[in-house]
Amino acid sequence: MIKAFSKAIGQFGDPRIRSVVWISVGASAAIFAILWLGVGFLLTDTSFFDIGWLETAVDVLGGLATLVITWLLFPAVVSATVGFLLDRVADAVEEKHYPHLPDVRETPMGEIISTTLRFLALMVGLNLVILVFLLFPPVFPFVFYGVNGYLLGREYFELVALRRLEPAEAKALRKRHQGTLFAAGVLTAFVLTVPIVNLLAPIIATAAMVHLFEGWRARELKIATAPEPQPAVTREKEGQ
Repeated sequence: MIKAFSKAIGQFGDPRIRSVVWISVGASAAIFAILWLGVGFLLTDTSFFDIGWLETAVDVLGGLATLVITWLLFPAVVSATVGFLLDRVADAVEEKHYPHLPDVRETPMGEIISTTLRFLALMVGLNLVILVFLLFPPVFPFVFYGVNGYLLGREYFELVALRRLEPAEAKALRKRHQGTLFAAGVLTAFVLTVPIVNLLAPIIATAAMVHLFEGWRARELKIATAPEPQPAVTREKEGQ
């Protein structure tokens, strides 16, 4: 897994990757700003209580909480919304490291949009739910990275796998490697919470997932096509 992430970072000099980097950085920064304004509006400009002093307290606390909530929602929102750009990253990685691959599977636009919206709703919803664990600081990091690790590992895997496999095949492969996918997802979730680096995290995660996916496929194909061991043949010696 570490090797896959290292190879992903090593391809940042590729002109095809660089062009997506700048678009992704701009999109990620815009998403963060929109989240900041949206969360700030909901927390400070929405009236939750009729009692004046209590409303003021909520507004003050809401202003302080805006950055925290924005930061925690950022991995979910940016991973879903920049997904449309990441096919170009996968193409660049495949052309350089796996030039023997055939053309990608044609994915209907309706399937892409519905999958993206479903994933976005799921991630945002779950991340809003786990904000409750902020009341238990020692537990929160484990819950946050655990939930997002699972979801991000699955999302980036499907982004790559569905280019080459039918949904049923992709699901079966995902289940066979769910432990590694969870670890890759946790690492991606962590990178998405590191300032500056998080702007590049979707590209790193996509490129690394291509290496993981193709490595698994190659190993499974090798095992499937390996000749079966022949049973030993014992022949009785003549005269015995």
